[in-house]
Amino acid sequence: LGYQKRFMSRIFQLKDQLPAIDGFYPLDVASDEATNEFFDAFEKVHPGKKADILIHAIGFAPRTCFDRPILFVEDADINTLGELANLVKQSKFGNKVYFNHNVHINQTNICTLACKFCAFRRGKRAEDAYQMDIEQYLYDLSNYSEFVDEVHSVGGLHPEWDIEHYESLFKATKQKFPHIHIKALTAVEIKHIAKLSNLSIETTLQRLKDAGLGSLPGGGAEILDDDVRKIICNGKESSDEYLNIHETAHKIGMPTNCTMLFGTIETIEQRITHLIKLRQLQSNSNGFQCFVPYPFLPDDSRLPDAQLATGSEVLRVIAISRIVLTNIPHIKAYRMNIGDELAELALSYGADDIDGTVHKESIMHLAGSTAPLNHDKRKLAKIIENSGSIPILRDTIYSKFEEYKPPKTVVKSVLPMA
Repeated sequence: LGYQKRFMSRIFQLKDQLPAIDGFYPLDVASDEATNEFFDAFEKVHPGKKADILIHAIGFAPRTCFDRPILFVEDADINTLGELANLVKQSKFGNKVYFNHNVHINQTNICTLACKFCAFRRGKRAEDAYQMDIEQYLYDLSNYSEFVDEVHSVGGLHPEWDIEHYESLFKATKQKFPHIHIKALTAVEIKHIAKLSNLSIETTLQRLKDAGLGSLPGGGAEILDDDVRKIICNGKESSDEYLNIHETAHKIGMPTNCTMLFGTIETIEQRITHLIKLRQLQSNSNGFQCFVPYPFLPDDSRLPDAQLATGSEVLRVIAISRIVLTNIPHIKAYRMNIGDELAELALSYGADDIDGTVHKESIMHLAGSTAPLNHDKRKLAKIIENSGSIPILRDTIYSKFEEYKPPKTVVKSVLPMA
């Protein structure tokens, strides 16, 4: 309980620097098993003092109030906020930071929608529109199959690809590469496939799972506020549909990640609401394994009103996400979006995961990302070690872990010529 004691002590030391919070406690009595241990530790460190629980302190139901969380997010000193978030992280994982060995394959950029923030999608007749058939997909994956254990695949809403196409794709992938976990399809892709196939969401997910789909990556949440969605991604699934699709996946035993795209046109109230909705669903379904917040990137899309988050704001969002989402195990510093340097810094602001090797990726890079795609395990481990953390190689669903120790480099000595 060392980190927990440090966290609770620090809350009282920093109270004057966090005027919007009258002392809070980062646990939800209803969902965190360690609550009693935390309270016992708190009583020993601060006898007679009462800690407020975070969900009440920042305005979770039933005492919904936005003034305090907004002040907390906007006014708290960034380094203080980062320190508190890091202590929450360390109370869960110590100094461990996770990564995996994966590759991204975006199967098509053809999409029936035209979201304003998206630089990836193309109409079917566009010169640079593409669609990978199954053999092309398998060939592409074969270039990485000897050293990755995850393929991450999301793409556009292809007007002709129904459930039978994806069943064939996943079955062929698992047959050829049984060791590779398939993490694929956003919620809106699931909705699109279900609609094309005249199936319910649950039946669609179950059939895809039976075909080899292992988990959902969680993309497409954007901001879970329908007023924002009507402007930046009109036609996509509603906020409730996103949550219901993920809840259904959890119901059938399929783990998922969840995301937040910030820095478009949303307000801080809407960001907080987004986090609250994810936390509430997790309390019910317990199927989210990782939260991935990432900023909108300046690009050639059709969203001139975007606010564009600064590096400091990215760190602030990651920190408050860690403090609020105590019931979602992992917070990811998504380096494909924020870059290596900021991702390394985010590991001191509450993030405990840095994603994976990736190798190739289209969506973020077309949107303006300059994150390198040539990182191997050694380079990712170096980013983690530079933050003072221990690199832990994981599988997709956080069930297998191994401390990564890079192979020793053999230096050959050269004798001088006589």
